[in-house]
Amino acid sequence: MKILLVEDETKMAQLISRALKEDIHSVAVAHTGPEGLDLINSETFDLIILDVMLPGITGFEVATRARKRGTKTPILMLTARDAVPDIVAGLDAGADDYLTKPFSLAEFLARVRAIARRGPLSHAAQLKFNDLVLDPATHEVNRGGRRIDLTKKEYMLLEVLLRQAGRVVQRDHIIDAVWSNEESVENNTLDAFISSLRNKVDGRSATKLIRTIRGVGYRIG
Repeated sequence: MKILLVEDETKMAQLISRALKEDIHSVAVAHTGPEGLDLINSETFDLIILDVMLPGITGFEVATRARKRGTKTPILMLTARDAVPDIVAGLDAGADDYLTKPFSLAEFLARVRAIARRGPLSHAAQLKFNDLVLDPATHEVNRGGRRIDLTKKEYMLLEVLLRQAGRVVQRDHIIDAVWSNEESVENNTLDAFISSLRNKVDGRSATKLIRTIRGVGYRIG
C-alpha cells in the first residue's frame, strides 16, 4: 500500500515509517498539517495516518478539509489525547479509526491492515465535463457550483452520457442502460427525458452541453 504518515515527532515518525516499510508498504512522511494536506491534495494514497497535534493546523482540521475536498482515503488518527470528546472529534472530522499513544507496533499494524481491508469510502471518481460535475458516490450533480436536482432516471441518463463525454451515445445503448429492466419503453420516452434533463442542466447556462445527433443519439459536449 501507499501510505501517507503525518507526524511531527521525528523519532515517532521514523519508528512508524520503519515498521510500515518492514510490513511491505510505501511511505510518504509529512511533519506539519499544511504539508500533509498538500500531499493529500496532490497525490493518491491507500491510507492516511494522521497525528492530531501538528504544527500549522491540527490533524482534526486536516481530516475535515480533506473530506470536504472529496478525499475518500481511509484515515487512522494517532494521538496522546484519549479523552472521549477528543475521540469523538476525530471521528466526526472524518477519521475511520483512532489509536492513542503509546501503542504497540503489533496493534498498530493490525489496525492498518483492518482499515486497508475496508478500502476507500468510494472507488467511484467524479464525472466532469466543462463546469458540469456528477458524483457517483453521493449522487449529487452540480453545474458551475449550482446544485441540480434530478429524478432517478434523469440521473442515470446523465451518467450514461457523461461516461461517454465527447462521443455520440446511440439511442439503443441509452435505453438499454437506463431502462434495461423494463419490458417496454415508448418510442418518445427517451426524448421526453432528454428534454427534461436539458432544461435542468442547460436551462440557466449560456453554454449548452447536451446535443442531439439526429437519427443516431445524444452527446455531452
